[in-house]
Amino acid sequence: MIIGVGIDVVDIERFGATLDRTPRLRTRLFTEDERKLPLASLAARFAAKEALAKALGAPVGLSWMDVTVHRASDGRPHLMVRGSVQDEIDRQGIATLHVSLSHDAGVASAVVVAEGVS
Repeated sequence: MIIGVGIDVVDIERFGATLDRTPRLRTRLFTEDERKLPLASLAARFAAKEALAKALGAPVGLSWMDVTVHRASDGRPHLMVRGSVQDEIDRQGIATLHVSLSHDAGVASAVVVAEGVS
């Protein structure tokens, strides 16, 4: 059963300018490992965090640092959650999160599907 779907699109150049203008934003949005990635990958990960928030119904109190986008050994991305995000996922009865990332032509995007127990 699908509980929620979220999508987000980020203009990579504009996102980079925002990070340059507000350097502390990088540490508020991304884990230490994520910060090492190229700009397009950061933008896609930001889009994934936004898409996850939308799939959860944008509840107040989620921490960006409680979500990390990891790449599995087969190359597919997956979301690692903890803290405030895990609490919300548990509250909603979500069993599985599906995520897809893309970046091309100056745009990064992500889709998240939150699936409950059937």
